Amino acid sequence: MTTAPQPSLFPQFPQVPETADAVLEGLDPEQREVATALHGPVCVLAGAGTGKTRAITHRIAYGVRSGVLQPQSVLAVTFTNRAAGEMRGRLRQLGADGVQARTFHSAALRQLQYFWPRAVGGELPRLAERKIQLVAEAAARYGTRLDRGELRDVAGEIEWAKVTQTAPEDYGAAALKAGRDMPRDAAELAGIYRSYEQHKAERGVIDFEDVLLLTVGVLEDRPDIAEQVHRQYQHFVVDEYQDVSPLQQRLLELWLGGRDGLCVVGDASQTIYSFTGATPDHLLDFRLRHPNATVVKLVRDYRSTPQVVHLANGLLAQASGRAADSRLELIAQRAPGPDPGYTEYADEPAEAEGTARRIRRLIDSGVPAGSIAVLYRINAQSEIYEQALADQGVPYQLRGAERFFERPEVREAGIALRGAARAGGNDALLDDAVDLASQVRAVLGSMKGGAWRPEAPAGSGAARDRWESLAALVRLAEDFGRARPGATLGDLVAELDARAQAQHAPAVDGVTLASLHAAKGLEWDAVFLVGLTEGMLPITYARTDEQVEEERRLLYVGVTRAREHLQLSWALSRSPGGRASRVPSRFLTGLRPGSGGLTGRFGGAAGTGGVERGSGSYGGSGAGAVARRRRRTSVRCRVCGRTLTQAGEIKLMRCEDCPSELDEALHQRLREWRAGQAALTGQPAYCVFTDKTLLAIAEAVPADSAELSAISGVGTRKLNRFGADVLAICAGQDLSSGAGAED
Repeated sequence: MTTAPQPSLFPQFPQVPETADAVLEGLDPEQREVATALHGPVCVLAGAGTGKTRAITHRIAYGVRSGVLQPQSVLAVTFTNRAAGEMRGRLRQLGADGVQARTFHSAALRQLQYFWPRAVGGELPRLAERKIQLVAEAAARYGTRLDRGELRDVAGEIEWAKVTQTAPEDYGAAALKAGRDMPRDAAELAGIYRSYEQHKAERGVIDFEDVLLLTVGVLEDRPDIAEQVHRQYQHFVVDEYQDVSPLQQRLLELWLGGRDGLCVVGDASQTIYSFTGATPDHLLDFRLRHPNATVVKLVRDYRSTPQVVHLANGLLAQASGRAADSRLELIAQRAPGPDPGYTEYADEPAEAEGTARRIRRLIDSGVPAGSIAVLYRINAQSEIYEQALADQGVPYQLRGAERFFERPEVREAGIALRGAARAGGNDALLDDAVDLASQVRAVLGSMKGGAWRPEAPAGSGAARDRWESLAALVRLAEDFGRARPGATLGDLVAELDARAQAQHAPAVDGVTLASLHAAKGLEWDAVFLVGLTEGMLPITYARTDEQVEEERRLLYVGVTRAREHLQLSWALSRSPGGRASRVPSRFLTGLRPGSGGLTGRFGGAAGTGGVERGSGSYGGSGAGAVARRRRRTSVRCRVCGRTLTQAGEIKLMRCEDCPSELDEALHQRLREWRAGQAALTGQPAYCVFTDKTLLAIAEAVPADSAELSAISGVGTRKLNRFGADVLAICAGQDLSSGAGAED
């Protein structure tokens, strides 16, 4: 059985792999396929918790370290500064410095700033910092007054129109076709949109959407500039590809310039930003645009317990629509844990208080506060949980707050540490400090305006926030000192500078309060999903089937954030004594106790992990096509017919406790042959075939390529390389020692 990659002794400061091959150590077979697929278009379909970031960063690092990719020629793009910072941090730890990892907007802005003087002349117009203010001024010019909520909604409509490349005069028809929940009359919104564009032009400013639009315009109008970009970047990696907008896809195609140096990663079941213009169609249609693409499916879930994974799979089993047809059925790799809990409360205050008490008990039992999250549908739900946690004396942090390294106290700490590092042994403050961590505690303990102390201040608020930031720096120094014995204060300052540049922040020790949208890409030991009622999830304004399915995917994202503990709750009324008119979310029907059996299906397109090689079309014939068709269906036990979910059972194509008709002699001949192949190639035996795959072959005794390729673990590459030998052995032929098919 494949095990989860093992963490290093000091996970924040791993040793840089010594060789390119060492980069591949610890990857599971599918992650390894991603890391070594360095040529041609590659599509990675990665389920939640399957290690997609690990796979693609190791892919880039392996390509760079092996000399196949030049670091300056690689551009990795994602959607948030946090994700880009995490990617840069991981690449640095893998010895792949020099690779550009940026958001779409950051990469486009960098190119636009460089080429604007040559393409247009003069300086690039200033980037507007506050779009809301511009929208308010444009609406006033148009003769409309908007309150704060309407300003935010109208700004969102303008953003959607621009990323879908919709002009003001076409907005009404396009918004109606897309089923937009328009905050004002379509004609009025179109007028405000037109006024907004005119107002920007008069002010000489651009917005974030203009950055993409202008970059597209420059690359389309100036072939010489496009050629220069093509010479600079030959290889692109796009994370969270299910979230690309039509405008971002257009820019990506211009960056590529018809070349195939592209690797995309995504999961249609985690598409939760369609309201911003994102669409999973580019991911789902990737093989149509790139028929020769290699497709790798990651379904081994290393994050969550089997209980959490079962709930996540059950949630998607009831889904419908195109994204559901391409869903991935996760296979848990962790040891069993507690069952998810479902709690019904009389009212919202009771739900918040009950949640806070459960969190208090978890913390008292040893679960760190920083490993716990409360997730809700809309930000307005946070206030009651802030109060409830404060009443229990539980520290918390609101997701989406100021970046760690931009907080005033962190900047002050950096200045203080840098000064102490320059002073060295001449700083009396450090006379009694015996190691790096004690030096840092001494420096931060002397800061003016709120120094660090060993004990946290009581309650919540600004003082507690400041202490949590400084405490995170202390913990980082402790880990750094243990990982790098003999490190100096100057070494730590250099590490902090590198992390600040990469936005690789240390963890702040407090319960996270976040919306489900803001929780995307994060994970915690314990997750509390609250407010799960009809009208909140799905939200009231989700009217179409497509909108409701996106709400289901949003809950799926919330469920898959949990590693071990998962609690789901809802309240029957808003206030104490109120009418109990609310009902639990429809998404919990068939999953929570007492709500009937599961009505969905685990069949369809849900598949096991594996690799599909491009063949020029979706069709095709022969063993390869049979294997691809088999992988797109669920795997059932060939003895009793039960759907298999455990990795080992899927390999055998039967339940572990179902009877087996194993040919022991054949199994031994296959093992001897595998040992010879391993010796010839200089690889471990499992790189030829794993024990489970070899056992499955000996049980099935395939008679031809189609039957052999249908066995999980026998991909096209291994079929071509070893198929003739394996079929000959199964037919009873005696192969000479070491004989085998050529590569």
